[in-house]
Amino acid sequence: MARILLVEDDEQIRIMLKLLLTSSGYEVWEAPNGTRVCDMHQQLHFDLIITDLVMPDMEGLGMIMELRRRDQNVRIIAMSGRENEYLRIAHRLGARATLSKPFGNEEFLDTVGRVLEA
Repeated sequence: MARILLVEDDEQIRIMLKLLLTSSGYEVWEAPNGTRVCDMHQQLHFDLIITDLVMPDMEGLGMIMELRRRDQNVRIIAMSGRENEYLRIAHRLGARATLSKPFGNEEFLDTVGRVLEA
């Protein structure tokens, strides 16, 4: 069973995505922002980190850079409802996939499965 960390500041979106992931058989942890994500990953070694890019405290692009600095093999999916430029930068920084909000449940789960299989 894959261990996934879901980082999303919007509580309703976080709850919905966690429910979708757990009902698909994934073990899910959650965080409302990026401030503790790097430490959590060092302790728990997630198979995948799914993160929003625009969040309070530590935003997603900085978090991706720090995660990749600590672990070059970390699998990351970046998602954003803002400008696609953020998603392009996230991909260049090491996100294995990106999702533009809003996205459908099937697209989300397909992306998660593809990244975990790679």
